Amino acid sequence: MDVQAEPDALAELARLGVPRVPAVAVGDRAVHGWNPPAYAALLGVAYAPAAKLPPAELAARLDRILESAQQLLRLVPERLMDWRPPERDRPLRDLGYHVFRLALGFVDGMDLGEFPERWLGERAPADLHDGAAIARYGALVRGRIAGWFEGATAREFERVIRVYYGPQSAHELLERTTWHAAQHLRQLYVLADRLSLTPPAPLPLDAFEGLPLPDALW
Repeated sequence: MDVQAEPDALAELARLGVPRVPAVAVGDRAVHGWNPPAYAALLGVAYAPAAKLPPAELAARLDRILESAQQLLRLVPERLMDWRPPERDRPLRDLGYHVFRLALGFVDGMDLGEFPERWLGERAPADLHDGAAIARYGALVRGRIAGWFEGATAREFERVIRVYYGPQSAHELLERTTWHAAQHLRQLYVLADRLSLTPPAPLPLDAFEGLPLPDALW
């Protein structure tokens, strides 16, 4: 259900103790966040998760996705930064910032041992006034993430992080971070076309292979 178009649906989730989407609800039971095993248990069906890409491959994919987002966002002039697509009540400025903030959240989560929901709701700082400024912020984020991966051992990805929708292994959180950023990159390419902005390179579809991306764009 589109909770922006149907406020009663969001109110029903709140009644079930779910603060925001995504969620799956059956009667008075609900599962919050991206949690396929819990979805299967809720529905009473068998579930066999697909094999995850190795952490090193996920890290490389994430960096490619962020690089593509940087290249695209550099083209966005200040006059378009507050434009909002009809599908989501989020200005282009905040969407661009969100791509990098969610990726930085992985490293922050690994450092703190938790990933609170509020990180994903942060809005772009006022000084990021155009796409080029957000792209520069993205460069800083990519540098910090790359430095973290340089020092990470294989055991880091076995750690369990307290994510806002439930405990997740670092490997699971990294996979989700990667496809989450990829999903927003897909949206940015569509929005660029609507705004007659020509991306410097095609959408890197090969970077999405093996990621559990949703079929729907929004």
